[in-house]
Amino acid sequence: MSPVAKQTPRKTASKTAGFSAEEKAAMKAYAQELKAQARADRTREDGEREVLAAIAAMPEPDRAMATRLHAIVKASAPALVPRTWYGMPAYAKDDKVVCFFKGAQKFKDRYATFGFNDQARLDDGAMWPTSYALTALNAEVEQRIAKLVKQAAG
Repeated sequence: MSPVAKQTPRKTASKTAGFSAEEKAAMKAYAQELKAQARADRTREDGEREVLAAIAAMPEPDRAMATRLHAIVKASAPALVPRTWYGMPAYAKDDKVVCFFKGAQKFKDRYATFGFNDQARLDDGAMWPTSYALTALNAEVEQRIAKLVKQAAG
């Protein structure tokens, strides 16, 4: 008989182990979005409705910020197609997300985020920002976002 290997007791799961309820919900939303986007009869209006529904479901002040950002993106880059991405408002080109809004309440963060994916044409040398923390919108911030969205959609 061979000796039995000594087994060490497993540690119990901690708060940091696994996905949070918010992360699980975002993954579930993404799976549903992929199914919806695979439909052959999907229209731009479908994406618009989904984004507006996602915005309407946000608590304040995220809802107000997302509403304003939606208007800025539509005006700055009308070719981008609205859609949801992990349950968040996003805007795509050729079915690839270019930019998105993540409300502060989504994952209980300190600030909301307006971000860009690798499809965005924001390259500036060897390093450039891909997301921006937002605590409030004012005329200056809105102008900067509009300029970034135009460049990203480029």
